[in-house]
Amino acid sequence: MRVLIAAGGTAGHINPALAIAGALKAAVPAAEIHFAGRREGMEYGLVTKAGYPFHHIEINGFQRKLTLKNIGRNFMALWHLAISGPRCAAILKEVKPDLVIGCGGYVSGPIVRAAAKKGIHTAIHEQNAFPGVTNKILAKEVDLVMAASAAAVEKLGAPDKTIVVGNPVRPELFTQDRAAARAKLGAGTDTVILSFGGSLGARRINEVVADLCAWEQKTNQPVIHLHATGSRGVELFQNLGKEKHFTSGKRLVVREYIDNMPELLSAADLVIARSGALTLAELEAMGRASILVPSPNVAENHQYYNALELEKAGAAVVIEEKDLTGEKLISVVEGLLSEPGKLQQMGHQAKTLGQPDSLDKITAALLKLCD
Repeated sequence: MRVLIAAGGTAGHINPALAIAGALKAAVPAAEIHFAGRREGMEYGLVTKAGYPFHHIEINGFQRKLTLKNIGRNFMALWHLAISGPRCAAILKEVKPDLVIGCGGYVSGPIVRAAAKKGIHTAIHEQNAFPGVTNKILAKEVDLVMAASAAAVEKLGAPDKTIVVGNPVRPELFTQDRAAARAKLGAGTDTVILSFGGSLGARRINEVVADLCAWEQKTNQPVIHLHATGSRGVELFQNLGKEKHFTSGKRLVVREYIDNMPELLSAADLVIARSGALTLAELEAMGRASILVPSPNVAENHQYYNALELEKAGAAVVIEEKDLTGEKLISVVEGLLSEPGKLQQMGHQAKTLGQPDSLDKITAALLKLCD
C-alpha cells in the first residue's frame, strides 16, 4: 500500500496529517507513506523530522488586499499554479500511490485533484466547522470526505460521501508520563503554564503574555511558564522582556516553536492559546484547562464558536482579542490560581469533550476505501 499525503501551511494541517500517517503505518506496517508540500513551509521540517519521504511542490494563496507587494505575490501565486500540473504529475508518477489524502493548506488542492482525475483513491480531512475554500472544491471530486464536526457536513457540499470522524491527535499524547514531564521541568508542586500563539506567532498574545511573565516574576508566583513566540515574535518578545524587566531562565522558558508539544501538554496545568480546531482537540485529549484567545482573522469567526463550546462546558475561559489586555489576562490567571482545584476541575471537563477514537475511525474509513 502506497499513500501520498498533501498538507501544508500551518501545524494545524500538518500535525493531523502526521497523526493519520502514523495510524496507517501502525495498521499496515508494510505501507509506504509519502508527503507533498512546500519546502519553504513548516511541513518540510516536521515531515522530514518524522522520517517520511518529502516531495516538493510550490503553491501559494492569493492575497485579497491589493498592495504593490501583494500584487507581486499574486503574480507568483499564478505562476506556481500554472506549473503545478506538471509537478503534480511528476510526483504521482514517482510515488505511484494507491491512496492520496488531503489534510488542508493550498498544497492539497492540485495534488488531490490530479490524483482524482487519474482515478486514484482520494480522501480529504476537514478540521474545522467552517471548511476552507480548498476542501469545499475538493469535496465534490474526491471519493471520501472526512469532517471533524457535523456542522461542516452541509458546508462541504457532499453529504452523501461525508463521514464525521472528529479531529485526530498525535498518538503520543496518550502515552505521556505526566510525573516524568513535570520532573524534567523541576516543577514540583508549582503550576505549569504553557502559552503559544501558533507556529508564526500572534503579536497580541506575545504582548499580553509578556505582561503576565513580568507579573509572575515581580510577585514571585509559584509558576513555571513555557512560552513559544512563533517565528515572527522572537525579536518582539526579547524586546518586551527588556522593556518590562523579566528574564528567561528555569522558571520562564522561551522558545520560537514547541517541537515536543505532547510532553509539555502533559506537564501543563493551564494552557493559553488560540482556539484552532487541532489545539482544542489536543486540549480535550489531554484534559487541560485553558484560556482561549480566538483569532479574529479566520473565516466566519469559527475559532470563537469553537472556543465557546469549551467555555460552556466549564473547561476554558474565552477572551476575545478586542478585549485582551495584559491586565485582563493577569486578572484571569490570578483568579484561576487562587481557587484550589479549579484547574483540575476545568481539565476534567475538557476531557469529557474529547474524541479519543478519531484516528481509529479515520484509519478504518481509509482502509475500507482502498479495499
